[in-house]
Amino acid sequence: MREGVSNVDACRLLGMSRRSGTLIRKQNNFLIPPLVPPRSTGRYLTMRERMQIADLLRMGCTIRQIGVQLGRHASTISRELHRHRDGAGNYLPRTADHDAHRQRARPKVSRLAANTSLRRLVQRKLNRCWSPEEISGWLRKTYPEDDGMRVCHETIYRALPLREDTGLHKRYALKLRTGRRIRKTRWRTRSGQGSRIRNMVMIDQRPAEIETKEIAGHWEGDLIVGVGSVSAMVTLRERTTQYGMVINLPHDHTAASVNTAVIGAFATLPAHLKRSLTWDQGVEMASHEALTKATGIPIYFAERASPWQRGANENYNGLLRQYFPKGTDLAQHTASHVAHVMNEINTRPRKGLGYDTPAQRLSAAHRTSKRP
Repeated sequence: MREGVSNVDACRLLGMSRRSGTLIRKQNNFLIPPLVPPRSTGRYLTMRERMQIADLLRMGCTIRQIGVQLGRHASTISRELHRHRDGAGNYLPRTADHDAHRQRARPKVSRLAANTSLRRLVQRKLNRCWSPEEISGWLRKTYPEDDGMRVCHETIYRALPLREDTGLHKRYALKLRTGRRIRKTRWRTRSGQGSRIRNMVMIDQRPAEIETKEIAGHWEGDLIVGVGSVSAMVTLRERTTQYGMVINLPHDHTAASVNTAVIGAFATLPAHLKRSLTWDQGVEMASHEALTKATGIPIYFAERASPWQRGANENYNGLLRQYFPKGTDLAQHTASHVAHVMNEINTRPRKGLGYDTPAQRLSAAHRTSKRP
């Protein structure tokens, strides 16, 4: 057809039906592709570069030497070889180039739509109010050798707003802790000035080592409040191990009650696991100086309307709301029930921890002090 032949004549010349030719043209949006392939943008490896990689491998060059020859980062060469070697460990450049073009083709069939078994497992876990992060971690731990039974938590989130034949049914969105199919943006602020706490040390004065999450002992805290703002629970979460603690306050959540709860929670921990505490600017921290004096833990305050500065604790509050929903009386929960919920969350595998449990990580940190 590029030479001026009609669709009918081209199909007759190739010995195929006119309908087949029409379907082929429809797949290309009825456009005749150019004879010269599109010029590479330089983002992806070209056929010439793949041929050069194969030649340099036969010459015994290392990955770093190949990267220098091609002007590419060594990680790019390493990923290329990892993805496109055959079962015998050989790198075939033409096959690699063909596979790379096929893998970049869009649109792709969703992993959940292509794998019925995986989709049913995800739906079953969502129906039990598991979060997408917990499902992803559980699949990776349960099927360590089967890549087909793994799915990223973002894939689960993105499948909820889609049609049922390509995603997950919208009823499973109600099983999420937020109850929403679409996640809201965090860039929102509240009006009003709110309460003022004296002598606050703001989060920008917090030591830089806390941001790295390499040393255990740095905690984040907050309150979850029951119906009518009468009952509440103190929630504490360690940033590195993601271990969480919950203390029920069935009668009030004054500054004195919160101080007593936090002091009792930290009483059993060794000194090297009590390095700092980050809180929001709630009025329950009005006596933060007395809390620091009693525990020896410096307290830092996040900026107003900035929950992401205490992301570990906010995530933990979301986990707890699965068991203690908003708009309910938190005083009805016994101390044993609260302890059971805390233990269940702490013994679930977490993706960010290499699928260890928070309890295992805190136990290891309990035995090892990194403080000089």
